[in-house]
Amino acid sequence: MEKYLDYLWPFLLSLILAVFFTLIVQRIAKYFKIVDQPEAAPERKIHTRAIPLLGGTAIILALLFVCLIFKDKIAVGFLLPKYLWGIFLAGVLLMIGGFLDDKYNLSWKKQIIWPILAVLVVIAAGIGVKFITNPFGGVIWLDQLKIKILTLGSIPYYLTLFADLFAFVWLLGMMYTTKYLDGLDGLVSGITVIGAVIVFFMSLSKDVSQPQTAMVAAILAGSCLGFLIFNFNPARIFLGEGGSLFCGFMLGILAIIGQGKIATALLIMGIPILDVAWVIIRRLFFEKKSPFQTSDKKHLHFRLLDVGFSHRGAVIFLYFLTVAFGSCTLFFRGIHKLYALLILGTVMVILGIILVIIYRRKQVLTSFRKNDKIL
Repeated sequence: MEKYLDYLWPFLLSLILAVFFTLIVQRIAKYFKIVDQPEAAPERKIHTRAIPLLGGTAIILALLFVCLIFKDKIAVGFLLPKYLWGIFLAGVLLMIGGFLDDKYNLSWKKQIIWPILAVLVVIAAGIGVKFITNPFGGVIWLDQLKIKILTLGSIPYYLTLFADLFAFVWLLGMMYTTKYLDGLDGLVSGITVIGAVIVFFMSLSKDVSQPQTAMVAAILAGSCLGFLIFNFNPARIFLGEGGSLFCGFMLGILAIIGQGKIATALLIMGIPILDVAWVIIRRLFFEKKSPFQTSDKKHLHFRLLDVGFSHRGAVIFLYFLTVAFGSCTLFFRGIHKLYALLILGTVMVILGIILVIIYRRKQVLTSFRKNDKIL
């Protein structure tokens, strides 16, 4: 128990700062009219009044401030100072890009510039997926092809082709998963809290033993929890573009610096990832339209509302699935994680089929009732 107490103060401090910054950001967003108007996208919006945006700024600022305060405990050992500065700069870039999008509603081509820059910054700082644990035993190394680019001071910088490419795709994928998931009050911020807590306990396990990763995870959990107080239904502030991207970015970063715990992140974010994958496939191959230029209410969380879940009920149900599958990483190792991922995929398919059947039945019943009234 004593080993957990060292992380309590960073957690509480980040929570308090997140509450403080959220209150400030909320006022700034209202003053400059940076709000989410429901009539701006009626095909996707479910709130009925203008809600302040920019909420992710509070999370980013709280995390950066507390990480700076405890940098001597974080940037040690395998977690080099340049990694931490890379994460800081990436967070600032996402905050700037998020502000611009929340204020000016950028096109998707201009939106994507900022997450790409953020990913390139952390890759340039040396954060990459050096290896992937093979569920059948051993590891798959991705850093064999290494090309020296330059030397700054006494620090050499390399391009490790496969490791950097994997990190690029992984981080962008995680960011856009949480971006698309951000459709219900408290959904993304709450799942990020759950994910960070799971990574925290995973990092302090005997098999991993990474107090630095645990510290960052505790700070992320506190920052998101402080914001969740204002973001849970009925929300008084939204994450906005920068916040929805930053949550996925940080979960992706924790998976990378946590000795390539990609399977852990996949189990935590499995349902949203599969949902986003299906949405992209559906829009590209069935609806013949760009998955990035359009929005709709066909995501899993909206389907839950369609079949009768309340707003809070849908969010809590998805929290439950995240805890159920994410906590598997604390008990399963190797091939058993693969089994858990397969079960997760099966659950997602079954859940999707059930929701579609119930939704279509409700539509048929609604149609019959309308016809009866006409007759």
